Amino acid sequence: MKETATQACCCKTKERPEKEYKDLIHRLNRIEGQVRGIKSMVEKDAYCPDILVQTAAVNAALNSFSRTLLSNHIHTCVVNDIREGRDEVVDELMATLQKLMK
Repeated sequence: MKETATQACCCKTKERPEKEYKDLIHRLNRIEGQVRGIKSMVEKDAYCPDILVQTAAVNAALNSFSRTLLSNHIHTCVVNDIREGRDEVVDELMATLQKLMK
């Protein structure tokens, strides 16, 4: 059973279509595996540049995950809120974008 955002942080929630949910979880599982691989490399005293290459790959994967999640958010939550007259969602989106662009 998947955990909702309410259970995780007592905030807004979003029911995701099964395909979107599975895609996001699949991406996170791959990223988690990559991070475990980096940990293993450190434990085995791997050469620094080799570890750094893997770190760059994890960063790229996380950025891709964030872009996908942001796109889904804009196409669903933001569009629906604007259609329902909740224009404050634009301020929330801008605050989120500012955090992502640090």
